[in-house]
Amino acid sequence: MLALTELGQRLRQERESKGLSLEDLQKLTKIQKRYLLGIEEGNYEVMPGKFYVRAFIKQYCEAIGLDTDAIFEEYKSDIPSTQTEDMPQQLSRVRSRKEIPQHTKGVSKAYDYLPTVLVVAGVVVVGIIIWVIAQNIVSDKNKEQANQEAPNSEVQQSNTQEETNETTAKNDNSKSEDEQSAADKKEKEKAEKEKAEKEKAEKEKKDSGKQEYKEVQKTGRSATYALSGTDAFNLEVTSTQADTWLDVKNGKGNAFFSSILKKGETKEFDLTKETEARVNIGYSPGVELKVNGKAVDLPFDSSKQVRQVVTIQYQPAEAQ
Repeated sequence: MLALTELGQRLRQERESKGLSLEDLQKLTKIQKRYLLGIEEGNYEVMPGKFYVRAFIKQYCEAIGLDTDAIFEEYKSDIPSTQTEDMPQQLSRVRSRKEIPQHTKGVSKAYDYLPTVLVVAGVVVVGIIIWVIAQNIVSDKNKEQANQEAPNSEVQQSNTQEETNETTAKNDNSKSEDEQSAADKKEKEKAEKEKAEKEKAEKEKKDSGKQEYKEVQKTGRSATYALSGTDAFNLEVTSTQADTWLDVKNGKGNAFFSSILKKGETKEFDLTKETEARVNIGYSPGVELKVNGKAVDLPFDSSKQVRQVVTIQYQPAEAQ
């Protein structure tokens, strides 16, 4: 095993302090475990190129909550200085169809069977013609028989038609009653649904009118907000795109959660008894915050600022 560089030792200590294994970090960064181990050991020879060294170190720092710019400045002697490098080109091993030689052996065999195929096709065509002629003969006989039975069938058809009309009339009356009943029921359900939605909207409007969530200050990757006008402080954090490191503490530094928030997972925190909460998000793309059930925006563009720290200062309405 290679001796750890100062940078590698710093990264490993920070990772272990977060309770993260290399497997956990691999899931967060999508970087292979052997490259992460190479970063910690300073063994950059295992990397595809110098370009990847800097890119992988940057993702490693962001995933465990370190300031990338500060790390690159402090340990610049341990990190390759080359920032750009041609991406490795991969030669396709797939040959185009035109490059594959065409063999004529199979074609020759096909020509040998051609006479037999033609004979079979001729037999099939003759069979079809005979069948069509037979069908026409049978059809003509059926027409003659139908013409002879027509007078009797007309009387029977008349009686049957009268019975059918009576049955149809009864069915129509029954159907009309059922349709009217279904329409009344549907209209009643629609009215009840609209009433419930209206009451819900009025309640949300009333509650939102009281609660205030406004920005106090913003600097670097951190922002502070003030929550007031409400007697509750409930926080929901959801990650929709990928696993992320999540650290939630109160103003005294006591941790409510400090671990990986998996993709699709939601964590809820009742912070009503706290005056301040600090939310540290390691990978912000796809992370959603809700305060008392209402979605609030992250302070920074997650495509530009991957790691974000949000501090919420809470003042209950009854204390105002």
